Amino acid sequence: MNQQKQLTLTAGGALLARLKAVGVDYIFANSGTDFPPIIEGLAEASAKDVPLPHALVMPHESAAMGMAHGYFLATGRAQAVMAHTNVGLANCATGAINAAVENIPIMLFSGRTPVTEAGRFGARTVPIGWGQEMRDQAALVREAVKWDYELRFPEQAGALVDRAYAIANSTPKGPVYTALPREVLCEPYKPDDIAAPLSMQPARIGADPTQIGQVARKIKEAKFPVILAQHGAGSTEAFAALGTLAERWAVPVCHYWAVQIAIATDHPMYAGIDPKWLLERADLVIVLDSLAPWSQQAHAARDDATVVHIGPDPLKARMPIRNFRSDISIACELSDGVLALAAAMDGIEPGQAVTARRSETVERNETTRKTAIEHAEIGREGTMTADYVALKVSQALVGREAVLLSERGCPMPAMTLDHHHAWYQEPHAGGLGWSFPAALGMQLADREQLVVATMGDGSYMFANPVACHQIAEALELPVLVIVMNNAEWAAVRHSVLDIYPEGYASKTNQMPLTALSPIPDFIKVAEASRAYARKVENADELEVALAEAIGHVSQKRGLALLDITIRN
Repeated sequence: MNQQKQLTLTAGGALLARLKAVGVDYIFANSGTDFPPIIEGLAEASAKDVPLPHALVMPHESAAMGMAHGYFLATGRAQAVMAHTNVGLANCATGAINAAVENIPIMLFSGRTPVTEAGRFGARTVPIGWGQEMRDQAALVREAVKWDYELRFPEQAGALVDRAYAIANSTPKGPVYTALPREVLCEPYKPDDIAAPLSMQPARIGADPTQIGQVARKIKEAKFPVILAQHGAGSTEAFAALGTLAERWAVPVCHYWAVQIAIATDHPMYAGIDPKWLLERADLVIVLDSLAPWSQQAHAARDDATVVHIGPDPLKARMPIRNFRSDISIACELSDGVLALAAAMDGIEPGQAVTARRSETVERNETTRKTAIEHAEIGREGTMTADYVALKVSQALVGREAVLLSERGCPMPAMTLDHHHAWYQEPHAGGLGWSFPAALGMQLADREQLVVATMGDGSYMFANPVACHQIAEALELPVLVIVMNNAEWAAVRHSVLDIYPEGYASKTNQMPLTALSPIPDFIKVAEASRAYARKVENADELEVALAEAIGHVSQKRGLALLDITIRN
């Protein structure tokens, strides 16, 4: 008989072992009083030589969710987060919302306060067991997850892991949640299925060849086609294919409110971040996995234009209100759609319309980029602008194949970003505090990669920086953290000015509910965990500080933080 079939584990240990078997590398865990069978399961499985994921201590659940998010972006592999009953799950909710909007698969678990008060092993033993009782604990995240369930019996453990994994990784991907009552985890279980093949495979939706062919013909016939992309191209191969397609067919690509780049920012067909002039001209608009490809308050596609949406959920079905026209809707993984379209275009020869629009498009794109760089350079004088800092950060990263995350941090327009993993902006859900832990997750996935997290001062505080710095030191994750410090909620200010440009708030020197003064000393926060930290207040210091910080990260393999003073 197989040795594994002779084992007896707790249900907690069996669940953990099954996570490893389906491909989970890490469990990002914040433990609590519901965790004794999880902790015992880890020790028991290890003692019996059962392979397990690496269980990492997370001082705060927001860091756990952010790291799982970043790890998936770097690897394409879903990871597990374990939290403490309802209170820990509540701290995971923002991360679950971020993951849901961005189609990030995360296997989220939390304990459930013991169901029984006495008479059963694992029953309630301390007052907190009553204090954490809820009628519907899963309701804390149900709006954000694709599927939720509560483990009822120990023999369900392996099958539930398989189901959670398959649903999370099915198109469109997203987080799932399982509640784990303590008594069930404590029960013994003979784990015959620990090493069995995955019992259900994720469902993957393929691009419809007929629809792809239809779009290819439309590109050939169009006088002025455009591509609007928010979530990149889907893979390194698709990034290259899209760049080739855009160049060959003279199709401008716009990154309106992008969270990832789909084309290099120095590519001749890169059209910047403003879709207005493109939509005014376009008779074909191809939208690549975009939540809101333009602002309907400010822009509109022409009535005679054909609008195509391509992505895992092209109509964004989970959004109650989202009324962007879609004449052709193609559901598929984004990379599959881009590669299929590129392959379909390979067999078609560009016509005169391509030649006619190429020179104009290249010239306009060059002007747009030149203007952005000139605008950034002007920001050197006095207190620096965010655009100037972004330009200098970009120049410091040239040739390093770095990954940069921007959460109200470095603006894109003047930066040189030239590969699939070059840029990530915060999720469109706006759950702040994302970029620091996401950067840690990316660094965990590839310890040789230079990962840079840039964020506003408010976002840095939202990241639970003490927890994130502790994780970075404990796990030896040498990221570069750049805080763009203007001592206020600049995003809120800009939103007010957008709606009330001549209002009373715009005329005040201190706009209500936006100031963060007195600002904390972020240098001391970082130094509390033995990080390299430096304050930068003027342009003359910036280049040297960037070089020193990158040197510290690359050579001494420690975290570095730059607190850079900027103006609004």
